[in-house]
Order: sequence, then C-alpha cells, then structure tokens
Amino acid sequence: MAINTSSGPGAPMSDINITPMVDVMLVLLIIFMVTAPMMTKGVEIDLPKAQAQPMDVEDSKLVMTIDAQRQVFLGQTAIPNDRLEDTLANNERLKREGELYLKADRTVPYGFVVQVMAIIKKTGIPKLGMITDPIDEEWPPAAEPAPLRAN
Repeated sequence: MAINTSSGPGAPMSDINITPMVDVMLVLLIIFMVTAPMMTKGVEIDLPKAQAQPMDVEDSKLVMTIDAQRQVFLGQTAIPNDRLEDTLANNERLKREGELYLKADRTVPYGFVVQVMAIIKKTGIPKLGMITDPIDEEWPPAAEPAPLRAN
C-alpha cells in the first residue's frame, strides 16, 4: 500500500510507477532467451582430420564452407555455384582483408574442393587457409598386415 505524502487530495502524486516498465523488460528478456539459440545456427559439416600445427585464427575471419551436399557458403550466406566467382570478386571484405579460410565436409569429392580453390585463386585472393579437425589417433596409421590366403 502506497502512502501519499502530498499536501492535499488534488495534488499530483510524486511516485513513479515502474510496473509497466518491469513488464516490458520481462517480455523482452523472454524474447531474447527464446531467439538467442536460433541465432547461433551454422552449417553442419564433418571436417577431415589432419595433423597440423594449430593456428590462432580470430573468429572474425571470413570462412567459406562446403557442406556434404556441395553447397557453398560464404560466412552464413549460401552462394549458388554458378555465381561463386562473381560473388568472391565483388566482395568488399575479401578485397580489404585479402584472406579466406576454407572448410569442407570430408565427404565432398576432392575434385570439387579443388575446383572451388581454383575459383578462389582466379579471383585474386592472395591468402587461403584450410580448416580441419585435429587427429585423435596416431598418424600416420600403422599398416595393417595383409590377410592370409589358403593355398
């Protein structure tokens, strides 16, 4: 119960009612909590394993991704294969930074990845990095013995 300390029945009330503001803030909090997980979706790919020295790559670097269905993404934007060269040639960020990181699903044929790399080189991007997952097991793998055949 609020106590009115004004000097009469017709005097304006000097207290601020913050209940509507709290209601709005709670609604906004709920909206952000529901939408935040949806904003972190990415392209799912199964990276090939490689034994290489880890690089310090900033999260802000531009990454080109090739998924298992051979769809090419520049950042989170899908690029049709027939527009790949034009898109790379006209990308202001690539012109400014001069580097691109490529990650491709391990099921993508080697020839397709090489074609994409050739297009990247043709557009004049001087630095191209490859992103892989580290190898969990011993590399190179030990040769398995040949199976025995009965004579």
